[in-house]
Amino acid sequence: MKRPAMNGPARNPREQVVYLAAAWCLSYPDEELVGRVPLIRTALSEFPATLPDFAPVLDLLEATPPLELQAQYVREFDLGRRHALHLSYWTDGDTRRRGEVLASFKAAYRGSGVLVDLDGELPDYLPMVLEFAARVDGRAGRELLQRYRASLEMLRLGLLRDTLPHATVLAAVCATLPGKSPQDEQEVMRMAGCGPPTESVGLDPYDPRLLPVRKG
Repeated sequence: MKRPAMNGPARNPREQVVYLAAAWCLSYPDEELVGRVPLIRTALSEFPATLPDFAPVLDLLEATPPLELQAQYVREFDLGRRHALHLSYWTDGDTRRRGEVLASFKAAYRGSGVLVDLDGELPDYLPMVLEFAARVDGRAGRELLQRYRASLEMLRLGLLRDTLPHATVLAAVCATLPGKSPQDEQEVMRMAGCGPPTESVGLDPYDPRLLPVRKG
């Protein structure tokens, strides 16, 4: 992210560390990311209670051969929708409304004076939103995370169901937001408090995603 102006990072140092560590742990595991693992551990050690949530992913990054690590990531996060890292996928899927929603993410970035290099990614990509909250504008970033809390929880439950270590990273992010995390998808649906979209394209039969969340 290119930052010509800053409205302040995450509202407290612990949140800043959690959001940035989560952004990196959920990103594609290239050589640069693997090289950051000691830095991530050092930062998290300043807040010892946070380290157990990240340790499984950090251990995986350090212990797995690079090609295997990258293949696992692509399989789990890129090739299917069960663990979609795009927040509006869980609320709007492939509906026409999604374009408007994605524009609202871009507007949030612009409103904070940040020039975002999307590099082919959509603006609702979770690692991008987390880095925005950690390094640029804690208030606006946290508002985006809260607005899409239901998406975060659905992703967390999916990762937990498939026993992926990233589930506890999502749990750490959700723990920074008000209220307890739902226990299952039905509770997340009630949290979102809304019905299904009126138009969808190509949704898989098993897809448990939510449906447009409340505005505001």
